[in-house]
Amino acid sequence: MFDELTFPVVAAPMAGGPTTPELVAAVTEAGGFGFLSAGMLTPAALATQIDRTRELTDGGFGVNLFVPQPDTGVDVSAYRDRLEAFAREYDVELGEPKWDDDNYAAKLDVVLEKRVPVVSFTFGPPSPSDVVRLKEAGSAVVVTVTTPEAAQRAADLGADALVVQGFEAGGHRSLFTDDAHLPGGGAEYGVLALLRLVAARVELPLIAAGGLVHGADVAAVLAAGAVAAQLGTIFLRADEAGTSEAHRKALALAERETAFTRAFSGRPARGLVNKFMDALSEGAPAAYPQLNHLAGPVRKASAKAGDPEAISLWAGQTYPLAYDASAAVILERLKVEARAAAARLDRIR
Repeated sequence: MFDELTFPVVAAPMAGGPTTPELVAAVTEAGGFGFLSAGMLTPAALATQIDRTRELTDGGFGVNLFVPQPDTGVDVSAYRDRLEAFAREYDVELGEPKWDDDNYAAKLDVVLEKRVPVVSFTFGPPSPSDVVRLKEAGSAVVVTVTTPEAAQRAADLGADALVVQGFEAGGHRSLFTDDAHLPGGGAEYGVLALLRLVAARVELPLIAAGGLVHGADVAAVLAAGAVAAQLGTIFLRADEAGTSEAHRKALALAERETAFTRAFSGRPARGLVNKFMDALSEGAPAAYPQLNHLAGPVRKASAKAGDPEAISLWAGQTYPLAYDASAAVILERLKVEARAAAARLDRIR
């Protein structure tokens, strides 16, 4: 699977717009492996994206699904009151803070019907019965983990490979359990430390993720035992990405720090610090997807206005090193950088 790639780079699934069929196909055609993100899409939209990707490439690609989260019943009324100031500023009505399962079962049916080669999971492992169904359909099962314990659990359920996500990664942390008392929702391991800890615990192919934006990063995680490196932030500014203009400009300016926040969705995610995060991160309840629905109209209005101060500017810690280019150029540059890094290992005798 991933160890057979021409170049062992995986384009991370980035929900909310950045990942497009064009980006996935471009990465796959350049020798890497692309993932569509099913998170927050309707089943029909997912089916359309799968079909479009297949029109653009004959190569393999994957689909990432969000595992439904339990309804914790957390009271979000106090948070809603704080959010009202942003609703007034952008002249919108707040969304309904409802719980839902992101149409998980229907989207699982889509990937089964479409026989997607690789299906990955975020926020938890699939059920044993879902693993069986996917494997019977010929799909490989990949689970994103943030701790050695989660890696063991995924392995025990029959995962074919794991994405090992360090705390440096942009976007949502793939925590199996979100501890509301911790800013990051749980233990925070750097990608290299987590890679070695997981490798000592399970015998599965590991894909390293977290702050990887340079070919030397790819070489480093391969040397540490990964079969591939998963990169997201480096593709946010790719020509084929659906990243909003406000998000692109904030990334290019590279003036902001990154931090974890629950303010946008109710689950910890790393992004560029903006006015919304400053005002609402502290005390934001662990209530996903309720907060995601509640704040959705504010995010959309902010993006429409080209204003970066109330949109989720997801990005990894090394985002200032990303750049504008086509996906093919990005992959080629990563190859050159990785080869140069590998050559430096000749110093080891």
